[in-house]
Amino acid sequence: MGVCRLLPIMALFLLTNSVSADPDMLQDLCVADLKSGVKVNGYPCKSNVTAEDFFFAGIGKPGATNNSMGAVVTGANVQKIPGLNTLGVSLARIDYAPGGLNPPHTHPRATEVVFVLEGELDVGFITTANVLISKTIKQGDKNNGKIPAAVLSAFNSQLPGTQSIAATLFAATPPVPDNVLTKAFMVGTKEVHKIKSRFAPKT
Repeated sequence: MGVCRLLPIMALFLLTNSVSADPDMLQDLCVADLKSGVKVNGYPCKSNVTAEDFFFAGIGKPGATNNSMGAVVTGANVQKIPGLNTLGVSLARIDYAPGGLNPPHTHPRATEVVFVLEGELDVGFITTANVLISKTIKQGDKNNGKIPAAVLSAFNSQLPGTQSIAATLFAATPPVPDNVLTKAFMVGTKEVHKIKSRFAPKT
């Protein structure tokens, strides 16, 4: 049965020593002033706070998955909900077409916990000892990978950041030198150029 086997090595919590939560807040609220040019380690507080600063409807409905990966991430972080500033928490909704993939990635500023809204997914993370820990997770007893799937991710950071492993290595600016990639992946220059071409901006 063709379940929605994504093995997104969604790096749910790709274990690293540098992951930590945001610092504790020192006031009741500090709604982010997203227009301020001042950046220290987050956003400065604005004075004209409204209820809209704490609301975002974007994760209430599925995102469009008609792309090359068959998946889309809709973030609900401080940039979408200014009221999350200094609170050390954010969410994301990830929608998958059948067979979709959230490419292997890390969240350099957060740990991630995933809750399945619908469907079935193969998820996992890799330890620093290169051990893959993976599991099939699903909503209730539903077991039909021919339907779309969706998860809700929770982070212990207002802006967890995401680094896609492949894009980070093959589409960096300036580029990672070919000889580094050929040696690291034990492939030839031709293969490296082929992969880089897949990540080249569309014109």
